[in-house]
Amino acid sequence: MISITAEKLTKSYGHMHAVDHVDVRIEPGELFFLLGPSGCGKTTLLRMIAGLLDPTSGKLKFGQQDVTHTPSGQRNCAMVFQNYALWPHMTIRQNVGFGLDAKKVATDQKNKLVDQVMKTVQIDHLADRRPGQLSGGQQQRVALARALVVNPEVLLLDEPLSNLDAKLRFEMRSEIRRICKSTNTTSVYVTHDQEEALSMADRIAVMNHGGIIQCGPPEAVYDRPVNHFVADFLGSANFIMATVEDSTNSRTTLSTPLGTLHASMNGHKKNDKVTCMIRPECISLLDGDEKATNVIDGTHAQTIFRGGGVRHDIRFANGQRLQVDETRRRAHHVSQPAVRLGFDADDLVVLPAGD
Repeated sequence: MISITAEKLTKSYGHMHAVDHVDVRIEPGELFFLLGPSGCGKTTLLRMIAGLLDPTSGKLKFGQQDVTHTPSGQRNCAMVFQNYALWPHMTIRQNVGFGLDAKKVATDQKNKLVDQVMKTVQIDHLADRRPGQLSGGQQQRVALARALVVNPEVLLLDEPLSNLDAKLRFEMRSEIRRICKSTNTTSVYVTHDQEEALSMADRIAVMNHGGIIQCGPPEAVYDRPVNHFVADFLGSANFIMATVEDSTNSRTTLSTPLGTLHASMNGHKKNDKVTCMIRPECISLLDGDEKATNVIDGTHAQTIFRGGGVRHDIRFANGQRLQVDETRRRAHHVSQPAVRLGFDADDLVVLPAGD
């Protein structure tokens, strides 16, 4: 296993920085996600790690070795592309062994390695078929096997599930994670799909405008985003403008158009303009005299069925809207427009205003 370290890594095209002074360390054996919207720089960063693009400035290291300008073929990394790029005239066995043929590995050793990796990704029963005879998910496994058979120190995946239907994407997430972790390969995965990142990653780097905005475990980035962009991009979020009334070591009191709210976060000064964020699943519809740290009154506008749950649309006199998510088993049947909402101080995140 090997680490990957980027130090002030930059890729510029004229005055435009596709990747802008990125500092990040990816730990040995980690499944690390680069997440962000189109044009944020995630694929450019991946291609610099692969050696397919030369950085404008900065440094890139595999372990202690400086590979900033090392040719791609000398980096011992493998890449899985969006379109899989399988040879249609070759059998699955031949496709998987292609990289070993290029390395002139002896036939006996090549067959042994191919058999091992095909078993790992569970395609050994497809060895004599051709790509055109396989489903999208099976072709995905072949592309993974072809990358893994050369025993790379670094595995790079560029939106590998984007061409699959929603059900197959869901099924393949756990399989790709299982394969990456079972081989102990340091893996870097590019996606714009938040659910993929949250369900698969050891850590996520959220990117925008060529830089990493926030990096951490999925739960930490989701629960404690550093700004409006991360909160809004990574999952559903409600935002409420606020002014700090008071802030102590354990609680911040906020004045908002919906009334006074309390958050567990501190470090803010009185009269600071801030934005409050609350996830839809953290808000409850209160029954009777049920209490919560934060309680606000609103008007129920509609309920939307979402398969495993429902989403309530709650509106307020000042035009503010909040979304409330409930599971089907615990969903309220709202019979009257007037509703009371409640949520804990721990679930209210205070973000900088203005971004």
